[in-house]
Amino acid sequence: MKRIRVLALATYPVAAASTRYRIAQFIEPLRRRQIDIEFASQLDDELFASLYKPRQLRRRLPRLAARTAAHLLDAFRSLEADAVFIQREAMLFGPPLIEWLMTRRLPMILDLDDATWMSFPSPVYGRLASVLKHPSKTNQLIDWASRVTCGSPNIARYVQSRGGRAVVIPTVVDTAKFRPRDGRCGGDVMTIGWIGTHTTYPFLRTLFPLFERLARECPFRLLVVGSGEDRIDIPGLEVINRPWQLDREIADFQSIDIGVYPLGSDEWSLYKAGFKAVQYMAFALPFVMTPAGVCATIGTSGRTHLTADSGDAWYRALKMLLTDETLRQNIGAAGRDHAVQNYDLEGAATTLASVITEVTE
Repeated sequence: MKRIRVLALATYPVAAASTRYRIAQFIEPLRRRQIDIEFASQLDDELFASLYKPRQLRRRLPRLAARTAAHLLDAFRSLEADAVFIQREAMLFGPPLIEWLMTRRLPMILDLDDATWMSFPSPVYGRLASVLKHPSKTNQLIDWASRVTCGSPNIARYVQSRGGRAVVIPTVVDTAKFRPRDGRCGGDVMTIGWIGTHTTYPFLRTLFPLFERLARECPFRLLVVGSGEDRIDIPGLEVINRPWQLDREIADFQSIDIGVYPLGSDEWSLYKAGFKAVQYMAFALPFVMTPAGVCATIGTSGRTHLTADSGDAWYRALKMLLTDETLRQNIGAAGRDHAVQNYDLEGAATTLASVITEVTE
């Protein structure tokens, strides 16, 4: 059987969750399926770490220019491949020049795990980011793609509404690596935890008054990872605020007793792929989630997790989990089983291999 060669391009390096879970973790499983992936990103780890810190990024503009030029050269290497795989977009800014050049010669698979066609002000760069990112290019990429792999059915429906050929591949984890910890590790005080990014941190902030109220009745600490904030203070509550680090990812999840996954009711939230829920379930963590968009269809509320769509509902759900050990254990175990059966890496790799084989044939 002839091996298939694919050039995978993304804006962000492996440190970014979208790159890590939508490309990098598939390289070895696809290799076993006769598909060789060569990956290149526009930003390296240093640029990615400074992306949302304007002062740091300005000092690195020469480095950004050099990386961008190198990325353009990466695109020309695609002429030796059988297909090109684009995670969201090949370049952080500007029109889809690289994609246009490559699709003149090769079939393209576009991967979407967020509603990147939507334009909204950046919390760091404001409306300037919307102009530079050229958000309308997502629709162009959908039109040019031979297939679009989608992180959720909602994204797939949008792709299909434009005439695109969508295949749903949820964002998954390697459940052999993402495993529950052995026993509790936090002593007598339980830990409610959230791991995310600066873009989703505002959703967590909406829960702060509730946490303050809850802490007066049930002792717990709050772990926040990846907020982008230097300091987080909630009266009457111990808050552990950490920057996200790749080498701590599994340890951070395993230090949580109860997870929270708040979302908004805006259109962007409706297209979220629900990956945080998958991660919580893989670690057998009981969690509370806003039932927005695809998150309303993940698992079974009351069995694999709890849902809440108001402040009072969040308060009741978290209090139940804090005070009922049996409930925590049962929900965690059911969530773990659900993740293994429905969100495991090998199953997703088989689907992705089929997509790649079809477009190259």
